[in-house]
Amino acid sequence: MKLRNISASLVLLAVLAGAYFFWPGGSVKVVIPEGSSAGQVALLLKKNRVVISSVWFRAIVRATGTARKIMPGEYTFRRYMSAEEVLWRLLHSTYINNARVVIPEGWRMEQIAERLAANGVTDKARFEELVRKERLEGYLFPSTYFFKKNTPAREVINLLKSEFDRQVRPMFSKGFPAGLDEGKVLVLASIVEREAAIANERPLIAAVYLNRYYKRMPLEADPTVQYALGYNEKERTYWKKRLTYRDLEVRSAYNTYEVGGLPPGPICNPGADSVSAVLNPAKIDALYFVADRKGRHIFNVSFSEHKKAKHRVEQAAREKD
Repeated sequence: MKLRNISASLVLLAVLAGAYFFWPGGSVKVVIPEGSSAGQVALLLKKNRVVISSVWFRAIVRATGTARKIMPGEYTFRRYMSAEEVLWRLLHSTYINNARVVIPEGWRMEQIAERLAANGVTDKARFEELVRKERLEGYLFPSTYFFKKNTPAREVINLLKSEFDRQVRPMFSKGFPAGLDEGKVLVLASIVEREAAIANERPLIAAVYLNRYYKRMPLEADPTVQYALGYNEKERTYWKKRLTYRDLEVRSAYNTYEVGGLPPGPICNPGADSVSAVLNPAKIDALYFVADRKGRHIFNVSFSEHKKAKHRVEQAAREKD
């Protein structure tokens, strides 16, 4: 009789423990990192007791073919929800507490402000006001971010700057090339960012502008003119595609066809690779380059060779048309 009572008590405790463990209720926040596979998401959900079975969750994902549609971000779930409901929430961004915002390399602050506002992150006018006032163009590090909706502009800017401090500032610890400092490096990096279409050409483009800078030649960088012109209503872009000779005469401290030396500040927000290219330029004597209209550039030391290269590119383009 006593043995039966003990056994019954153990069974009751086991049942109660199981009921406590599997009883729905309570909430838990789960962050799904960018690039997570369905398997990784399933294990994360199981670990946080959002679903009972990671195997069943993966089976549903596989059956519905939605593995690549799961949205990263921060979610709030109930404990031990049905796998079907969890998946539905992961596929619909309206349930994400954070807005996922991609800030590409080479964007100017107005473009960043527009994307942030479009995603409900922060006020566009206030963001632009603070960036202009504190001259932070160039310090808004391009990356993928998760922002809370309706975040004050100051907090958003601080996050972008902190990412710059983490990714870029350590590069400055080894010093700067002759005649440069942090500000000048960022100005040159911003020009390189707008010019380079292929990653391995960044050090080459950086070398050309540094060579011209050291020789006190005008930089004659098209992106600086685009920046000076601002938003183009006809093309609906901040970076006018085809510059005219009249465009090259625009009165602005940023027009490096008309003003010697460097512009007064960065023309966009460069990525780490462009900053690295300025700090570690290619060892070439080239002073000129022209786009070959295939995504690459042709580099030359002399102006006469540069003109020949430009003529060949234009001729090839006419023949193609």
